Amino acid sequence: MFRAGGVSYLRIPAPDPELTASFYEAVFGWSLRGGGRSPGFSDASGHVIGHFVPDLPVAGAAGVMPYIYVEDLQDSIELLRSRGGEVVTAPYPEGDMRVARFRDPAGNVIGLWQRS
Repeated sequence: MFRAGGVSYLRIPAPDPELTASFYEAVFGWSLRGGGRSPGFSDASGHVIGHFVPDLPVAGAAGVMPYIYVEDLQDSIELLRSRGGEVVTAPYPEGDMRVARFRDPAGNVIGLWQRS
């Protein structure tokens, strides 16, 4: 997490922080801590920490869009759909990757990518 110039902390908008936190835990294996109004998380790599917060407006597709690396794009899409996520952009090739975008239960649009 202490990497000069590296993204290390995110505040993810979430009208229902516990619901959104459980989505990221189930779909991407993020570790949760705390709970209640602003549960904290560590991503599966351990390089990014943050909180799900109710006091920020949901960005939708506006602004900075982070992308989450996954081992299997199709399996991740099936899992996120089963947990209340929605595919916004179907998988497509981009260089040596496959890329897609989804909307989480809070309404944030986030990217996914897999090495081809």
